[in-house]
Amino acid sequence: MSVRDERAADERAGTRAVETAPKSLAATKSGQAELERSPPLHPQVGCRGDPCGRPGGGAACVVKIGGSTLDGVAGVLDALAAAWRAGYAPVVVHGGGPIINEWLRRLGIVPQFVAGRRVTDAATLEVACAVMGGVINNGLVEELVRRGVPAVGLSGLAAGMIRAERAGDDHGLVGLNPQADAAPLRALLAGGFVPVVAPLALGPAGECLNLNADDAAMALARALNADHLLFVSDVPGVRDKAGAIIPRLTARAADALLRDGTITGGMIPKIEACLTALEDVPAIHIIDSAAATDLRGVLAGDHAAGTRLVVR
Repeated sequence: MSVRDERAADERAGTRAVETAPKSLAATKSGQAELERSPPLHPQVGCRGDPCGRPGGGAACVVKIGGSTLDGVAGVLDALAAAWRAGYAPVVVHGGGPIINEWLRRLGIVPQFVAGRRVTDAATLEVACAVMGGVINNGLVEELVRRGVPAVGLSGLAAGMIRAERAGDDHGLVGLNPQADAAPLRALLAGGFVPVVAPLALGPAGECLNLNADDAAMALARALNADHLLFVSDVPGVRDKAGAIIPRLTARAADALLRDGTITGGMIPKIEACLTALEDVPAIHIIDSAAATDLRGVLAGDHAAGTRLVVR
């Protein structure tokens, strides 16, 4: 067969392949319209002057999804997908406490907590790594991808992204005072991806440490110079002594509530993380999953929900 004959055969084969291949999204008018409505894959991370004029403006926002909200997380993930399409650059950090507890009990291990943080021995750490870095992280990535969001799962161990001091003997293999390197997140966000981060950290000797997800979210938000930090919890905000939600909470007032015992349990590390993050992050909210279904409204300031933490 001559070169000309070979080329002709190749062209005929290519034509048949195109004709018989299933039509992709881009090959249909409706699909093309959908692609035109979608944001480009390279958002201007942290730049309020988004060239496409989208309401999010490329603003970076760290959204911590509490482990207690994972059973009803569908609405929150819908809202995250909508925020991403509107031009926000979200980073998702997740907890996993209840699911870790369930797996520990299956193995005959009794979960223990001190001051709202999990006591972590070697066996507990193994379970925490498997559940948070595997079961929960992969599940959230799967659900976001199903919604058209290019989510990428990783933990704080990836590229040494989060490093922490090791807690004292009361807590065991737990990280405290975490510091984060935002470079891996910036690389993912610049590529249009949505990072989904499991709260694990490297210790001083390079060992894996369990990290409270509130602390992980705080460290990443500070390193990223995020515009927003949101904690999605199973409670609608911080309560005063009478049980009413406090819509606006100053750093001084939050510290007083910690000292007098009004803030207890899992809210303690959350507020401590908020107080540290206020040094670098201008907008911090504690909301429940119902309010998080209007994530764009909360980010834009159109939906007053939960508790907003402010410096003064």
